[in-house]
Amino acid sequence: MEIACLDLEGVLIPEVWINFAERTGIEALRITTREMPDYDKLMKQRLKILADKKLGIRDIQEVIAGMEPLPGAQETLLWLRERFQVVILSDTFYEFAEPFMRKLGWPTLLCHRLDIDDQGMIRDYKIRQPDPKRASVQAFASLRYRTIATGDSYNDTSMLAEADAGILFRPPQNVIDEFPQFPVAREYAELRAEFAKASLRDL
Repeated sequence: MEIACLDLEGVLIPEVWINFAERTGIEALRITTREMPDYDKLMKQRLKILADKKLGIRDIQEVIAGMEPLPGAQETLLWLRERFQVVILSDTFYEFAEPFMRKLGWPTLLCHRLDIDDQGMIRDYKIRQPDPKRASVQAFASLRYRTIATGDSYNDTSMLAEADAGILFRPPQNVIDEFPQFPVAREYAELRAEFAKASLRDL
């Protein structure tokens, strides 16, 4: 049995932090794991900005409420679910993702949680474990599942390397240059074709 492991932001939905940056005008919040490989450093930077600007979870959720999955994402997710077991492996947070999961038909999502105080201010974040995407693929392998994974950022590359096949989807040029071993898909039709090519089955 084969499992399709997908990143969420950049593959199925727009980047939440970029949309929030555009709404608030805070340019520093546009930085994502497409530019900064160190996720802990990135999140600490984000949380400091939120605290300084007195922005909380409700401010972010208000932006998320107006966002939709990327055009073509729902159809591609359906195509994958008809052919693979599908798991979303993401460095987002359940407090961000729920509206998108509803719109995407509640696929399985493994991600992180936020530490939010009574005033709705985000005080910290709790990851499931170190390098959770890679660890999840390792866990699937221990259960004798074959995995095909896709993502777009630095924080996806250990997952792609650990999987039986890894595919970059709409990555920035810096990620392509640093990880030339992974095929690149820029449209959903190309992504589906790469999954079909990587599968051991005749799709």
